[in-house]
Amino acid sequence: MTDVVMPQMGESIVEGTLTKWLKKPGERVERDEPLFEISTDKVDTEIPSPAAGVVSAVLVEEGQTVGINTVVARIEEVAPVILSPVSSPEPPAPPPPEPEPEPAPAPAEPSGPLSPLVRKLAREHNLDLSRVKGTGAGGRITKQDVEARLAPAAPPPPPPAAMPAMPPLAPAGAPRTRIEPMSAMRIKIAEHMVLSKRTSAHVTTIHRVDMTKVARMRERYKAGFQASYGFSLTYLPFLTRAAAVALRHFPLLNASLDGHNIIHHNEINIGIAVALENGLIVPVVRGADEKNVAGLQRAIVDLAARARSRQLKPDEVQGGTFSITNFGSYGSLVGTPIINQPQVAIMGVGTVEKAPVVIDDAIAIRSICLLSLSFDHRLIDGALADQFMSKVKQVLEEWSEEVL
Repeated sequence: MTDVVMPQMGESIVEGTLTKWLKKPGERVERDEPLFEISTDKVDTEIPSPAAGVVSAVLVEEGQTVGINTVVARIEEVAPVILSPVSSPEPPAPPPPEPEPEPAPAPAEPSGPLSPLVRKLAREHNLDLSRVKGTGAGGRITKQDVEARLAPAAPPPPPPAAMPAMPPLAPAGAPRTRIEPMSAMRIKIAEHMVLSKRTSAHVTTIHRVDMTKVARMRERYKAGFQASYGFSLTYLPFLTRAAAVALRHFPLLNASLDGHNIIHHNEINIGIAVALENGLIVPVVRGADEKNVAGLQRAIVDLAARARSRQLKPDEVQGGTFSITNFGSYGSLVGTPIINQPQVAIMGVGTVEKAPVVIDDAIAIRSICLLSLSFDHRLIDGALADQFMSKVKQVLEEWSEEVL
């Protein structure tokens, strides 16, 4: 008998919410096969089975929050059943072949003279000529009569185009409201957002950035990048690289607050917000300033994929010093994101789109992006925030660094 316990997913974690059982009592599970899903204030993930066997008891229901090391289930280790070999019986004699069906009688032909061509068409298409009305002299069946009979019926004309019907919100007769409890992840997100707004003095500054040079660099490498690495080259690693450079120039935006103490971080660990089906999580790219664009893209793709498949480790969602959220991937122009505590700033990325701009008194078409920076005014003043964003803007507009 093996006890399955609620694991400790990080040093500061003291409890977890069991959100879903992947195996039911009586079902067999293999060692390291996903057994249940948990949600903590740091990560949502699948927990593998510690042993192979049959789930004999489930002690914690879905949605229940328990402390670490609490026994949540038990697994009965069942020895595999080994069947002794037995002699194979003689195979049964094959059944006698069924008699072939009698050929269907040829379709009857109407009385009266028929041309050889009409007879040939009727045989080829197995057409009963008694059902064909002749239009020739004396009711004679012609080639055109056979072809008209064989021609498919014309489809009915399509109905006039109409506006698509709106799907109903609820079936007829349903109550006017429906109550659904929030998921454990949604509750944690709500708590964090309210805490951040209550903790930090939020201010947002917005800068317009000409991404044309970055767009050309991305277009130059896009096909080869996909062929070499198996994933697309997006704008996000360029923006992450620019933010890392700016954080080196203005390290106070890489700090955090602990009461009246300023904690200066020597590492630049940038969190990248990832949208999930039922919420949001911010895995961390560690040492972001030490990676080039290709390395950043690889790290972002890996973290996002494992976040959506619930495979992140606890330390991959901790220790961030600055965050980026890319709402532009959904077409948004600009936003005012909420700071990810205990950080003091978060950069929001709008969509990159071509727009007419004035350059040297002439109108030109450029790739434009709006970047927003929400910062904690308790520590960061507006002048410093704008200096930081001006550096990000400069790196992107004067981009010269190779991708690989």
